[in-house]
Amino acid sequence: MQTSVKTIKTAVFPVAGRGTRFLPATKASPKEMLPIVDKPLIQYAVEEAIEAGVEKLVFVTGATKRAIEDHFDVDAELEQALEASGKDELLRHVREIVPPNVNCVYLRQGTPLGLGHAVLCARPVVGDEPFFVHLADDLIHSEVGVLNQMGRQYTRHGASVLGVETVPPEKTGSYGIVALKDNSDDLQIASIVEKPDPAVAPSNLGVVGRYVLTPRIFDLLQSTGRGAGGEIQLTDAIAALLEYESVYAYPFDGIRYDCGSKLGYLQATVEYGLRHPDLGKGFSDYLASVKPD
Repeated sequence: MQTSVKTIKTAVFPVAGRGTRFLPATKASPKEMLPIVDKPLIQYAVEEAIEAGVEKLVFVTGATKRAIEDHFDVDAELEQALEASGKDELLRHVREIVPPNVNCVYLRQGTPLGLGHAVLCARPVVGDEPFFVHLADDLIHSEVGVLNQMGRQYTRHGASVLGVETVPPEKTGSYGIVALKDNSDDLQIASIVEKPDPAVAPSNLGVVGRYVLTPRIFDLLQSTGRGAGGEIQLTDAIAALLEYESVYAYPFDGIRYDCGSKLGYLQATVEYGLRHPDLGKGFSDYLASVKPD
């Protein structure tokens, strides 16, 4: 058990992507602002980070992303209108989007050079500290938030941790894929490769949208050339990190929805709707009544 590891207080949200798979819905609105029932994807991400003890939220943004900043800002006019109308419950929800002890920082990724570059953009704010990376496209339903789960693993190992799940062998070309060290009961990673063809993939254990990273990753990102897709890949920097530090895989407890795809987004909408404390029963009854054409 590590006893001197630093507490993770910062989460980085790379949100500069254009969301082209959801056009035209994302022409003027960020994909991270797409709602799942009554909250946008990015709010679920922020709530997961806050549950894990984060006090600094770093959003790496791009063009057309101003709505994200507006969502987490104070809207005095809206609050006054809700208060005057006696809509106290809605007022409480608006005011509690970000607790007063949590700070939001917005950085612009001027040139879209990939996930690794987006993480590198956060270096001046993160500093020499461990940090979370959260990809809002990967919405995960769990009793205990996945970042909270992974923070505990970081405390245990004092090293970087990657959230993983088993993916279909034919889908390895869509993920960073890890191989574990032989006889590694603690799931220490031996290698990682970005989007391998199924024929050469080292396993079918895919990295899915949650990371705990040590600050050494920044130096490695700085020297990482462009990889798959002509972008600076976070996976390539993690592969280099393995030469210096241990990195661990963590099969998280939860149900993941790939909200970067239309089908995954619809699945999340339906299942979160069914779980909703106020709407679930009525929505379930409605779905049961629907007759396919």
